[in-house]
Amino acid sequence: MAADRGASVIAQSGRLVVGIAASAGGLTAYEAFFAAMPADSGMVFVLVQHLDPEHDSALAEILAGYTAMPVDFARDRMIPAPNTITIIPPCAVLTIHEGRLRLIMAPPVKARRMVVDLFLVSLADDQGPNAVGIILSGYGRDGTAGIAAIKERGGLTMCEAAFDHHSKLGMPQSAADSGFVDLVLPVEDIPAALLAYLA
Repeated sequence: MAADRGASVIAQSGRLVVGIAASAGGLTAYEAFFAAMPADSGMVFVLVQHLDPEHDSALAEILAGYTAMPVDFARDRMIPAPNTITIIPPCAVLTIHEGRLRLIMAPPVKARRMVVDLFLVSLADDQGPNAVGIILSGYGRDGTAGIAAIKERGGLTMCEAAFDHHSKLGMPQSAADSGFVDLVLPVEDIPAALLAYLA
């Protein structure tokens, strides 16, 4: 237990832990976001995306071309570091507890459909006002409950303004319609808003 309590270092430091979510078609949004985000902000970035469980993901390698921050996949019980990008692996569910990422591989199909909500709700519970939830391009309603949880615990919530062609059924639109989103912005403007919030 003492080791787990020590893992709350992120919360004690006051650093922002930024959960960023997308689904199919989200790669362009991720690229635009990290191209505009300085590599030395001091924030912790965790990406939660619906990934094909049958294929390896090249997301880490692709994003490495758009940022100087280290990019890697999550490992169970790791403490994500400031100025790094950690990505959920394919066919996994990711949560955070006392500053440590908890990874469950090969979860039930129902859980895989809710990977964004599961992570963002745990982020809200674990980090409170230090939590940030950002919803980018994607199809469905996953993430809406997580955004509500972050807002209710004093964190910052944002979503992409440039909705995809399924906008009425898309993740950003669903989040915005919930009334729990603080800022709706073009994805390339979100990093500047994050930095202003941090300041």
